[in-house]
Amino acid sequence: MTTTRRLGAVVAIAAAVACASSGCTVIPVSGPYTVSEVGAGDPLTKSFQRMIAIPPQEGWGPEETIRGLQAAMAAYPDDPTILPQYLTAEALAKWSPAGPVTVIEDGFEVVPQTPRDTTGAVEKLQVKAQVVASIKEDDSYAPTAGSWDRPFDLVKVQGSGYRVKSLPTGLVLTNSDVMRAYRPTNLYYMSGNSQKQLVVDRVRLRLKPTESFAQTILERLLKPQTAALEGGAVTSSFPPGTKIESIRWSGEERVVINLSGPIDANDLSTEDSLRAQVRYSLSKNEVAKGRVIEMQLDGEPYFIDRPESDEGWLDDSGDSAYYVSKGAVHYMGKDGPAGVVPGPAGQPRDGYSNYTLSKEGTATSFVAATTSTGISVAKLAPEGQWQEVIQGTGLTPPTWHQDGSLWTYDTKNGFLLRYDPATGRGPERVSAPKLQGLDVTRLRIARDGVRVAVTTGKNTVQIGALTHDVSGTMLGNFQSLTTTETGKEILDVAWADDEHLLVLVGIKAGQILSQINVGDGETVGIPLEDQLTRLAAAGGRVLGEFSTDQGVKVMELNQDRQSWTAKIEQGAGTPLFPLG
Repeated sequence: MTTTRRLGAVVAIAAAVACASSGCTVIPVSGPYTVSEVGAGDPLTKSFQRMIAIPPQEGWGPEETIRGLQAAMAAYPDDPTILPQYLTAEALAKWSPAGPVTVIEDGFEVVPQTPRDTTGAVEKLQVKAQVVASIKEDDSYAPTAGSWDRPFDLVKVQGSGYRVKSLPTGLVLTNSDVMRAYRPTNLYYMSGNSQKQLVVDRVRLRLKPTESFAQTILERLLKPQTAALEGGAVTSSFPPGTKIESIRWSGEERVVINLSGPIDANDLSTEDSLRAQVRYSLSKNEVAKGRVIEMQLDGEPYFIDRPESDEGWLDDSGDSAYYVSKGAVHYMGKDGPAGVVPGPAGQPRDGYSNYTLSKEGTATSFVAATTSTGISVAKLAPEGQWQEVIQGTGLTPPTWHQDGSLWTYDTKNGFLLRYDPATGRGPERVSAPKLQGLDVTRLRIARDGVRVAVTTGKNTVQIGALTHDVSGTMLGNFQSLTTTETGKEILDVAWADDEHLLVLVGIKAGQILSQINVGDGETVGIPLEDQLTRLAAAGGRVLGEFSTDQGVKVMELNQDRQSWTAKIEQGAGTPLFPLG
């Protein structure tokens, strides 16, 4: 069933009324309206509202015509026949929908620039709004802010109302248009560094009345990743030329997807990674979740993926918690302290700071820390010894990669450095040309081993990616995540998971803690009760080192994401998670 809703005032009220027993509805015919496309329980699709635009009306003035034009832009991908009717022949010949989609606030103004001209001459108007974001051609969503002004010239056509004389390339949608017709969507590609690791790529996909959302997702998955992950940061298991022939819902528990193209059915590694890309790209978007996925190749059985199968394609670094007290690394149990780690790392030590732990579950786990002369590491083992592995006095706090290597940025010499304990060699330089000349203050590698958060100065966070090609590894693809105002300072950052970064900002009145989706900038505030000095997060858990009236405490964010509970109240220090 479809339902309908008017978007604005109408010039003349009319309706087409069908028989109630048919399940139809009253549809107004004199103004733009929306039709709700209801999924009726289909696990492959999503309910949404589709804009139905109407041509310009003879009785409309210039402002109504501009607002009708904007509604036609919102409806254009579903019905491209209405928008051209708002344009003169000259404007239509030059206009194209290509390019980024501009997203503005709903309450845009249409301001006349000259007194109303009833003689048929050009009417000049200005559209004023606050810009919200842009949806780029690769479907990535980039939030922005600021004023948006655009002039419009209209001419009156005898017996047909007004027409727009020129229209810049691209579509302009309101925030409500995007909320109604687009969905934030996580696509999953294979890491360029490891074919056993998925990396999320967040896009905005438009829901289509002509196909299921499952097909929209998989059709987009066959295309290249967004610019944030280009250059070999990720790869795809789908070879070029792969097509989605059909997707159907077979009974209550099974979804059948038929592929065609140059896929080698005997390549088991490709089968595994392709299965992971499909499963996660659907289920993480609440599509076909909990159902068996049967994959076919040219109509023949290819493989069956069951919903309970999970082989650690996402972060599997663990959520075991630790904390540092007086230079010694301690285990943290469910309700408090649980002893010290083995070896020298568990012994009190002065002059060490910025502790960080490598991945758990490997043959050798390490802890690293900053000293007055460089960065030292020690095995988490009785026979471990502290050893300086990177020398320098201008090094950013160390950060571990999932492959077991240790990274830092040498701010004095402008070098990105990587040290691999497995090689026994000294640190190597990694190309990072976009960081040259910047005041790099922090560098944090995400647990997916691809994305990297970099803070520059006191006010800016950028997200980059480790890319790979024949010339080697490079840190690039930088995109701004957040910039604070003058008088505010970024105090700490921590990866909450592969797609969210926690950012702690100091302000005159206190502090602000936010969780930001690095794919689209969606931000959620987290309340603070005391002064927070350091952050750590993993596996849905968030720990903080707080300065309170009763001294330093390690506290954990509760499941309601609104309050904190003290975990370590005596001898507390910096909390840690592996790969934090």
